[in-house]
Amino acid sequence: MIETTLDKLLIGKPKPFRDDGEMSAIVKRPVSDAVELGLFGLAGNQVADPVHHGGRDKAIHLYPIEHYTFWRSKYPDLGILDHPGAFGENLSCVGLTEDTLCLGDIFRLGEALIECSHARQPCWKLNHHFGQSDVLKTVIKTTKSGSYFRVLEPGKVRAGDRIIQQDRSYPEWPLERLFAMIIGGKHKGQGTNLLALSNMAVLAETWRKRAAQLAETQSA
Repeated sequence: MIETTLDKLLIGKPKPFRDDGEMSAIVKRPVSDAVELGLFGLAGNQVADPVHHGGRDKAIHLYPIEHYTFWRSKYPDLGILDHPGAFGENLSCVGLTEDTLCLGDIFRLGEALIECSHARQPCWKLNHHFGQSDVLKTVIKTTKSGSYFRVLEPGKVRAGDRIIQQDRSYPEWPLERLFAMIIGGKHKGQGTNLLALSNMAVLAETWRKRAAQLAETQSA
């Protein structure tokens, strides 16, 4: 069973992101006080694009601290990598990398109970935020995606809380495998697995639909 500590709890609000008026809440700031974690996320945390961010399946985003070593070596002059929050994460901790965390894993975090719903699908905003043209491509290649959780039981959480695994129903689906299949192009010959994923209620709805679409290409 996995047990670790929440090093940082981070929240953010939409701010101007580009000169064309595009808004983003990717910039997060750490908070030390306890924050209510509800079914749709942390109190005080907002999203700029509710079509692609937020909702029950994306209530909170976690990005592993371990990955920062890799990114700092790739972009040594990028100051935003000096501290957690560069990827817009709400939860920053060690021990929950994509090869360790599995779809459907349930954790007690403070007073709340959370469940892993899927990995993060990177978008162009990471490239713009980093000022680099290959961040999205690198995330896909390395599967250093981070993860999303839905909230099963609301409650207060704060930095320093223990993150304690309660259950693991799908050990065969570590997030790196799931990400590679749904996002990373490793779906060829995987029709049976894709069809199974499309019917897993624990998987985020958008990824279930994507799995179904990819499964159809395998049977065509």
